[in-house]
Amino acid sequence: MGHLVAAGTVLVALVVLGVPPDTYAELSGVFQEMVKTECHFVNGTERLRFMKRFIYNREQYVMFDSDVGVFVGDTPYGEKVARYWNGNPEWMEYRRAAVDRHCRHNYELSTWFLVGRR
Repeated sequence: MGHLVAAGTVLVALVVLGVPPDTYAELSGVFQEMVKTECHFVNGTERLRFMKRFIYNREQYVMFDSDVGVFVGDTPYGEKVARYWNGNPEWMEYRRAAVDRHCRHNYELSTWFLVGRR
């Protein structure tokens, strides 16, 4: 029982004292990178649109839209990335197939749940 009390005391002390504020003073900044995938459904799966957006520090730099069929750059760096990705036929075929692989598949899995909630 004594060991349990001692461990609890140490845990409380660590939580209360926390980490000294100057521990992270050497960090120069924070960045955020995000990939957002969207599926747009019109009339069930009659019309599907797949979009994949690549965002760095709240700025979209490149995106893929299944209606366009290629990556489109929104910034100079994004244009460079888009040219590189668009130049790889296997990667582009994989990305174009995402409409069926990702959107249509997930729609079929979740329809029973989503339609019943209307």
